[in-house]
Amino acid sequence: MKNTSLETKLGMFVALVVVAAVVLLEMAGGTDFFKKGYRLHGLFNTAQELKVGDSVKMAGVPIGKVEKIGFEAGKVKVTMKVTEGADVKTDAKATIRFAGLMGQNFVSINLGTPTVPNLAPDSVIQTVEQPDLSAMMQKLDNAAAGIENLTKSFSGDSIQNVLGPMTDFLKNNNPKLTALFGNLQTISDRIAKGEGSIGKLLSDESLYNETVGTMKALNKTATDAQGLLADAKGAVGDLKGTFTDARGFIAEAKGSLGDVKLALGDARKTLNTATDTMTTAKQTLTDVRADLQAGKGSLGKLLKDEALYNETTLAMTNLREIMQKINRGQGSVGKFVNDESLFKNAKMTLQKLDKATEGLEDQGPLSVLGIAVNSLF
Repeated sequence: MKNTSLETKLGMFVALVVVAAVVLLEMAGGTDFFKKGYRLHGLFNTAQELKVGDSVKMAGVPIGKVEKIGFEAGKVKVTMKVTEGADVKTDAKATIRFAGLMGQNFVSINLGTPTVPNLAPDSVIQTVEQPDLSAMMQKLDNAAAGIENLTKSFSGDSIQNVLGPMTDFLKNNNPKLTALFGNLQTISDRIAKGEGSIGKLLSDESLYNETVGTMKALNKTATDAQGLLADAKGAVGDLKGTFTDARGFIAEAKGSLGDVKLALGDARKTLNTATDTMTTAKQTLTDVRADLQAGKGSLGKLLKDEALYNETTLAMTNLREIMQKINRGQGSVGKFVNDESLFKNAKMTLQKLDKATEGLEDQGPLSVLGIAVNSLF
């Protein structure tokens, strides 16, 4: 029982020590095991001595700790655990900063734009690279060395060589410099009293107001000039458009002129062909006229030979009389043409003859000969 009691006491003591340690760590802010939050990731070119457990601050207020440092895609990946309620915006940027020369580094996040959304858990935040402290110290060391060399160059005889000529210049030109400063003093006194143009401009309120009005008028004139320039630019643009349209119209006109030239060429060819045809016809008519005048051909002889003309006239007269008799039904032809009964008889006769011919085709030569003899005798 004693051993059991001792073990129980020892276990309770260890449990109390663990609980006390956790409470102390929580109070000191050294652990966040029991704090709710979310993780964000940042990619940097260098960690700059940043360690796991270093603070994450937003606008100087601690909001989390550095949870993990590793490599990803050729950069240093810093994983940060941010406490719940710390709203990190999508346009916020993270920077590795150092708290003094002897202080530890920390991750600083700016507030971003209040109107943009918050970053989702496990998102990658934008980063800004901070100059390396060692590089800055090296530059400061180089600058200090340069200043030391500069001070060495102005020590002893070197500074005497620089200031000696300047001292001699001041001694030799002391009266002139005194007069110059005296004139400057007089000018400043007159300006202070309101004398001269500059003095009146500074002391006379009405002149100042007029100057301001003049400047406003000049400003208005410049504004109007800008408007005129804008209108002129617009007019130039319109002119460019008009010139472009004119070029298109000229191009179309050139195309139409080309078509007209082709049509004129075709018309010229047609006219030349018609001219050649008319020339040929004229020559033919000339030849026919010459033949007629020479009495060549039937028509020429008819025109030149009076006896032939009279015979032709007489033949035409006789032909006309014959046609008139036929129309009146005179003569055999006239009766045949005008007497319908004669036409019918002739038609019947031809039909009978046709039938007789068909009957003869069916009989032999002797029968035909006998019929012919009987018809004769």
